[in-house]
Amino acid sequence: MNMNINMIAQQHTIPKIDPKAEDAELRKQTDAFESVIVKMLMDNAMKDEKNLFSQQNDPGDKIYKSMYRDELSKASAGSFGFSEMLYDYLSQKP
Repeated sequence: MNMNINMIAQQHTIPKIDPKAEDAELRKQTDAFESVIVKMLMDNAMKDEKNLFSQQNDPGDKIYKSMYRDELSKASAGSFGFSEMLYDYLSQKP
């Protein structure tokens, strides 16, 4: 299990979250964290994806699709609920 966690950490840059940050900065940090989670989910879901339209494997195909999923996860950050739950938890100041 530890080896899987280390492998995932090497593939994805996990953003640092400072619970003492101001609200706007904390929201950006939790959205970035959610983006990484969504990217990992999409990468895992599409790892066995077959090319339906062509039998040829373009050398840049995997890189292009990974970049696409990365941008898609960044654009959708904040809309899946992970960020909201984390923000609510961290913004409760004692």
